[in-house]
Amino acid sequence: MDTKKFDKKSTKVIAHRGLSGIETENTASAFVAAGNRSYYGIETDVHKTIDGQFVIGHDNDLKRIAGVDLTLEDSTLAMLQDVVLFDKDGTKSRFDLRPCTLENYISIVKKYEKHAVLELKSDFTDEEIEKIINIVKDHGYLDNLTFISFNYENLLKVRKFLPSQSAQYLFWKVTDEEIKRLVRDKIDADVWCKELTEEQIKKCHENGIKVNCWTVDEPIDGERLASWGIDFITSNILE
Repeated sequence: MDTKKFDKKSTKVIAHRGLSGIETENTASAFVAAGNRSYYGIETDVHKTIDGQFVIGHDNDLKRIAGVDLTLEDSTLAMLQDVVLFDKDGTKSRFDLRPCTLENYISIVKKYEKHAVLELKSDFTDEEIEKIINIVKDHGYLDNLTFISFNYENLLKVRKFLPSQSAQYLFWKVTDEEIKRLVRDKIDADVWCKELTEEQIKKCHENGIKVNCWTVDEPIDGERLASWGIDFITSNILE
């Protein structure tokens, strides 16, 4: 199995949840697989645990990826890391496929010199945001990290500590109101690919807003967006 190649032009491609088209999403294996390829960045998702740690995972629980009824925010990190996740074929024969920590993710991304794209999934407090920032800072990698979130308040909390840090708001459709808010708070856009048009990308650029999109898995779609001058494409499998 390999990635799907496309003419990305000057667009930077980000591996969604690691190289999740080939390896189980958001695992060290997925991050290493992306690290060994030409991706500009590696995206992942972070939740808080009940014992104040930070675990990597997209969903609120482990049902889809492990068949286990454990909720991330109601479990300790040790409980979550005791679970083996499904491989891509649905088996559980690989003991390396387990939930990893924020520290694990940053260490791998740094080793392969990829840009970190960290989605803040939980409703984090100021103190938790500061703790996340300090973990990344301890690895010396803040200059190579973009925070993203569907929760705008999470990004405003990041802004309190890091006024100029790269940040992108995840949302569904570009509107004039969203552009005004992003300009005001110096936050870039991360938009659902199906709702993006060339005109919207141009308008964002005219307002100094960089544009990322999710999730693009077909070469024809990636090439169309690249021809429109989009800054980033987030994909499970395109390279």
